[in-house]
Amino acid sequence: MSKCESCIIKEFNSLKSLTRDELMRVSACKTGKFYKKGQIIFEEGEVLNGVYCVKSGVCKLTKLSENGKDQVVKLVVKGDLLGKRSLVSDQKTNLSAVALNDMEMCFIPKSEIIDDLSKNPKFTMDVLREMANDLRESDVSLVNMAQKSVKRRMAEILMYIHDNFGTDNEGYLSIVLSREDFASIVGTATESAIRILSQFKKEDLISTKGKHIKIEDYNGLKWIE
Repeated sequence: MSKCESCIIKEFNSLKSLTRDELMRVSACKTGKFYKKGQIIFEEGEVLNGVYCVKSGVCKLTKLSENGKDQVVKLVVKGDLLGKRSLVSDQKTNLSAVALNDMEMCFIPKSEIIDDLSKNPKFTMDVLREMANDLRESDVSLVNMAQKSVKRRMAEILMYIHDNFGTDNEGYLSIVLSREDFASIVGTATESAIRILSQFKKEDLISTKGKHIKIEDYNGLKWIE
């Protein structure tokens, strides 16, 4: 497990605002954690008492809806911090996190980093800025749900995964989601998500192999309304 002060991952989140001495102290108390694909990182209603720094891999954040289904809220990637609100609040987490592939994380106890919030204003501002960005993303997601068609939202999530996570050696999207996950992300029934993906396939916009999806016509997806 690398030291925080020399880890490039910190450049992607608010930890970059800590001083070298602060990073060395954090590094001495952090815990390395590994999660297998499908493993639960934490569940809705838990008290986190710290933050997770994602070193590699991708996880999904989900919210249990009133009908008992998990709504995918966000995909979390390398460089992100999970549990930022635990630093400024004692509230239980309102989301669950599940690994989409094998993940490596560092867990930093709240007790070891809370003083930095009061002593290092730049770090405090960066944490708040990241939380504000999370809220903005939530606002954008709500607007998209209300104003864009399900087909458009499906096309956008396919392009988002392609742009942010890339493809494997055969050209398939490197992040493999279930049809239920796709339905949850775009806000529709699983049957509807399956139908839309089948339509995209008939129109030669995508091809599939099991759960794996390959974008065949990226520009075509851009024109979906």
